[in-house]
Formats: sequence, structure tokens, C-alpha cells
Amino acid sequence: MSTTVATEDLGEFQFECGESIPNLAVAYETYGEFTGDNAVLVCHALTGSAHVAKRRFDDADDDDALAHVPETEGQAQSWWSDVVGPGKAIDTNEYYVVCVNDPGSCYGTTGPASENPETGDPYGTDFPPVTVGDWTRVQRAVLDSLGVGRLHAVVGGSVGGMNVLDWVSRYPDDVRRAVPIAAAPRLDAQSLAIEAIAQRAITSDCNWNGGHYYGEDQPDPSHGLQIARQLGHVLYLSKASMEERFGRRAAGREAERDTFPSDPAADFFPYRDVESYLDYNARKFAERFDANSYLYLTRAMDNFDLASGYEDDADALAAFTGEALVMSFTGDWHFTVAQAAELSDAFRETDVRVAHHVAESDHGHDAFLVEPETVGPPLSDFLEAGVEGKAVTDADGDVPEEDTIPPVHSSLF
Repeated sequence: MSTTVATEDLGEFQFECGESIPNLAVAYETYGEFTGDNAVLVCHALTGSAHVAKRRFDDADDDDALAHVPETEGQAQSWWSDVVGPGKAIDTNEYYVVCVNDPGSCYGTTGPASENPETGDPYGTDFPPVTVGDWTRVQRAVLDSLGVGRLHAVVGGSVGGMNVLDWVSRYPDDVRRAVPIAAAPRLDAQSLAIEAIAQRAITSDCNWNGGHYYGEDQPDPSHGLQIARQLGHVLYLSKASMEERFGRRAAGREAERDTFPSDPAADFFPYRDVESYLDYNARKFAERFDANSYLYLTRAMDNFDLASGYEDDADALAAFTGEALVMSFTGDWHFTVAQAAELSDAFRETDVRVAHHVAESDHGHDAFLVEPETVGPPLSDFLEAGVEGKAVTDADGDVPEEDTIPPVHSSLF
């Protein structure tokens, strides 16, 4: 499998807010060989990177090859390698896969932590507000530079699924097949509320300093970012999965409350397993991600509304003549099955051939990341055969009987 890790300099770029920066550098990766009509764009989720799959030199002793690659950990590092790769659901032996890191992020594409060439200092909150539409326009520019015109498919989960919807609305002639996974045309009020609390956790951190905290002697707002991420974890997991995984169990004796200050009375009560999980993952996240980027990307997600500028969702999708696979998960309360069904209805109103695959899963919103055995079969079938693929539900969103679902090939794991 051929792999490219690169940065495209787009020069001066004007964001949808009307503000410009003198140069926008965009990190992207490609996998496989381009044959003219086999390009699949993968849109990453909120804190993902362009590193969607394992690179051919991941395990090689090649410092030169990796010298310009931004450091990534956790979900940002080969974050969908169980789905994208040779012989997998998005088969890089067959498809030319492109993944672009979004503007505003901190994984190689220009964002708040990047140097402002006009001042020599990081942009901080002087960086322009970013929208999902900006991400789409930047992806289109990168694809143009690669010689890619019409895409075989655009695939994305969570806010990456919103990115897919923006593609269908903004460049309807450029997409043959669209796959929004665990996504919706807009956030509902409950998700907006949780995001608002997360954002305020960052901006109220005494070290945030108005977003200008990048000096050598300036501490970063890690506690605020960790609280924001903990809220995200609660949002991404289902009630059933949290009960099964943690219950009310106390954490092991080796676990310590070393992330946040504790009030004296807390020592009388158990430090619970779920607290330890949240603290550990939040601490690891704060080591790899920028607080301002988290603010910018969550606000882009909050702002997205497919129907903005149109009469309704169906009107926004009216120019699209391709096919769509909408995928949702029963345990996801961030982007629900009901929201996915409404999106499917909007596609259907415009006579788009659409399938809504409802996957039984207790995992929650993160199921699209951690359950390749659930995501892989319908996605692979749809990329190959469109809505005629066998591993999709019917037009009413009914889950197929177990014996009608094709077996999962071992290469998906």
C-alpha cells in the first residue's frame, strides 16, 4: 500500500467568517493508488488527525520519513486502522483514501497554536473562527492539488459526518456516495448545553489567559481542558456501557486522585472506578491536544446546521444525485437513531437512493470508532454496491434479521 504524508500550502485563505490568514498549511495523508475514479475522502471526528490508518513506515526505523509528521497519540494515531487499510472495509488495495486535518486543529494544519507570520507569536484566539464549511473548502483545495475530481465516496463519523453532509450540500456533483456515520444535520439543545459547559471549563481556567498561554513560562489551561474532555467522555458513552464497565466500583488501591485537587471530606468516600477512568483519559488527552483547538473545533460543530441558508434539510440536499448510507447506533444519545432517521427522510424527499443502517450497540457514540465489526460490513457493501449492498437496513430503518447480515471478514479486525 502506497502512503503519502504531506503538507499543502494553500497561501492566503479567507474563512467563512470573512477573516483571512496569510498562509494556511494543511496536513493530509493518502493511502493506495489513484486510478481516476476510486478516491474516498475520510473526514475525521472532533479530535482526530489525518493519520487515519497505519502507514507503511509506521514500524520502520525511518527518522527522515517521520521528521515532519506531527506527534499524535490515542485516537489521533491511526484512529480508524481497523476500518481503513488493505483488505479492510475501506480497502486501500481498491480505493485511494485521502484524509485531511481540519483547520483549527493542532495536528499539522494551521490553527490557534500555529505561528502567526505577521507577529512571530502563536495565533491564540487571534485565529479566525472556523466552520465546518471551511473544512470542506480546504479538503476540496487539497483534492484539487492531488488531481482528484469527483469522489467515489465521502465518509465520516460524528462531526466528520456533518462534514460529509456539508460536502453533499456544497459540492453535490463531486460526490458519488455519501456516508454520514453517527451524525445529524445539527446538534440538539442537550448536546449544545454540554458543549457550552465544556467550553466554559476551558475559558474559566485561570491559565487560559484569553487564549494566549503559549509562552515558555506560561502554564497551559490543562485542568479546564481535562474537565471539557471528561464531559465529552460522558457524552460519548452510553448509560448501559458505563454501568457494565464501571458500576459503582471503587478504583484499585494504586489509583490516586492526582489529577484534580480534592476536598478533605472526599477522603472518607471511595474514589470510584469511573472517576479514575475519566481522570486518566482526560490527563492523557491534555498531553496531546491544544485547549484553543478544542474550543475552535467544538464551536464549529455547534454552529453547523445543514439547513442554514435553505428552506429545510431536504432543500439543502436537493442537488445531490448520488447515493447515501446513513448509519446510526442504538446506544448513541449524542446523535440518536431518531435524528438519523430524520436525515434519511430528508434524503428520501429529494429522491436520493438512501439506506439507513441501524446498528445494535450498547457502546454509545464512540461505537463508530471502536466497533469495526459493526461498522465494516455495511460500509464495505455500500462502497462496492451502493444501496443494493446486503448489510443495510430497509428504508424504514428496521434492523435486519441476524441471519441476513453477511459475516464479518477477519480482515476487518
